[in-house]
Amino acid sequence: MSERVPRGAQAPRKSKVARLRELLAGPSPVRAVGAHDGLTAKLVEQAGFDAVWASSFEISASHGLPDASLVTMTQYLEAATAMDAVTEFPVIADCDTGFGGPMNVAYAVQRYVRTGIAAMCIEDKLFPKINSFADAPQDLLPAEEFALKIKTAREALGDADMALIARTESLIAGHDLEEALYRGRLYAAAGADAVLVHSKSRRPDEVLEFASKWDLDVPLVAVPTTYGTVSEQELYEAGFRLVIYANQGLRAAVRGVQEALRELSAARTAASVDGRIASMSEVFALQGMPSGYRTAP
Repeated sequence: MSERVPRGAQAPRKSKVARLRELLAGPSPVRAVGAHDGLTAKLVEQAGFDAVWASSFEISASHGLPDASLVTMTQYLEAATAMDAVTEFPVIADCDTGFGGPMNVAYAVQRYVRTGIAAMCIEDKLFPKINSFADAPQDLLPAEEFALKIKTAREALGDADMALIARTESLIAGHDLEEALYRGRLYAAAGADAVLVHSKSRRPDEVLEFASKWDLDVPLVAVPTTYGTVSEQELYEAGFRLVIYANQGLRAAVRGVQEALRELSAARTAASVDGRIASMSEVFALQGMPSGYRTAP
């Protein structure tokens, strides 16, 4: 029996992880977008999505570094915490391989859960990893060893409520569908709340076939970076409950800044780019500047 809320009092707000779990059980796909700081997280929220993906690719790029396990756990955690602090959305932290072995994963879980991050995602590549789309070897940890990481993460959570997403890079590494399914099932049995199956195919066939053979009541996650023609509804109907647009925001920003600065450099007047950049008032609004302090430019 649920507790009654006294008349005139507000019902307790759901935690962000509770909202994420509710969305995952809902009638439409949960839509997350990659971000790398508080400002980009606010832009994700403003655009009407459902969750923020604290992208390791975007965070690494924001430091001017490759996505190759060069950024530390502390830097990733600080970025995710900054995003969580300024948005009402659940933040899903992309934690690469979990920053090392099982003990590193347990430590990371304990640090992330204290901040209120809704979910952590870790992948089954060897540490140090390199971005899945890099033209480089994509070596996997043995499935049983990665399952131990998930089991250790689950134990480290204790009574805390943070979702764990296990990401298999099996298809990225060139293994067949059966290997990907074996790994996904093993990780679910080890305690994952959702399974992300990654693919760099130009068509969605791989992930759709994976979903057609998925026989567990554990949500699937898709990242349609290369197979971008598939619709969210198609993915949802196939069994994917979370769709992550992992890096489009950063890529749009890079292109926009490049073009604006190129024009500014050529024209040598600030007015030359006024029509293609945000006003100071718009940025003030995103920053939460009180309206009385906002300027017209």
